Amino acid sequence: MKIAFRVDASLQMGSGHVMRCLTLASALQRRGAECHFICRPHPGNLMQSIAAAGYPVHELAPADGAIDPPGLVTPAHISWLGVSQDEDARQSGEVLQALQPDWLIVDHYGLDAAWQRLLRPYCGRLMVIDDLADRPHVCDLLLDQTFGRDQADYQALVPENCTLLCGSGYALLRPEFAQYRPTTLARRRASARAEQLLISMGGVDQANATAVVLNVLAGLAQASALHIKVVMGSQAPWLAAVRELAARLPLQVEVLVDQRDMAGLMAQADLAIGAAGSTAWERCCLGLPSIMVVLADNQRAVAAGLESVGAARIIASVDSITRELPGLLAPLLERPELARQMSEAAAQVSDGCGVQAVLQALQV
Repeated sequence: MKIAFRVDASLQMGSGHVMRCLTLASALQRRGAECHFICRPHPGNLMQSIAAAGYPVHELAPADGAIDPPGLVTPAHISWLGVSQDEDARQSGEVLQALQPDWLIVDHYGLDAAWQRLLRPYCGRLMVIDDLADRPHVCDLLLDQTFGRDQADYQALVPENCTLLCGSGYALLRPEFAQYRPTTLARRRASARAEQLLISMGGVDQANATAVVLNVLAGLAQASALHIKVVMGSQAPWLAAVRELAARLPLQVEVLVDQRDMAGLMAQADLAIGAAGSTAWERCCLGLPSIMVVLADNQRAVAAGLESVGAARIIASVDSITRELPGLLAPLLERPELARQMSEAAAQVSDGCGVQAVLQALQV
């Protein structure tokens, strides 16, 4: 079976779309599928990382800044595409016509039914990965791993015969998260005071939320006893500045770049401060008590859902970190039972087995 992914990463859209597609591609490859990636070379792209993982990358032309003409109903995130949908479809179609994949998997907020109609002749079936439920799709299968997402949210946006996989039970997590889960949850139930803090604001962290968090922690007496690990991507524009800051603050800070064993890091951590993006499901799978920072509007639904069930504490914006983080973190450090309650709630959100359910739907 041949699978083609149309997905991008950039400083604007972050790395989460590519990372979850890589997770699915890895599972498909283990089942014998041949996977290809079609990407545009935006600043902050991850094409080298995709190639390093062993997948052919078909590079589209650089973005020209042109988008669909005014007056058309276009996706809210059309600017993320960097070209018009027609132009992207033309370029992608040249690749797909040669590949003729059994499945085309699209993970891009800037693409909708207009693009999908143009590409359907070049693939057997078409799958969309989305989080927004804000635009129409012409697809055979749609995955939205948002906690609390209901199929009714997409009924008017997809064909009647489209299979809908909705909710965090379908979260695309690498297999090691499910493997770590039993022992990690058992350790958390027996844990005392927190000692290990993990900070992960996504692979890009364009807003430099990591530095804001570290500066707040430097002013908290309780933080001086914590072992702090910061995870960043090599494409993060503030990486050098964060390293310099970590070296001079009165904290025990280790900065890790392009970390491959996120499951191991999360399993070891007692608390996390992280973005409300795709890594939220990874933290939930391992029952990691978290303070989540909303870094983009498309993360608000995720944050609200997890907060509503007690799985995380939420900071609504980077501008609110300095004011709100001390009051959210101090109780979790001083009262271990609060962290354990949050851990139990988080563990109910995702069991780490979503990929298997998606593979079944793909009939692989």
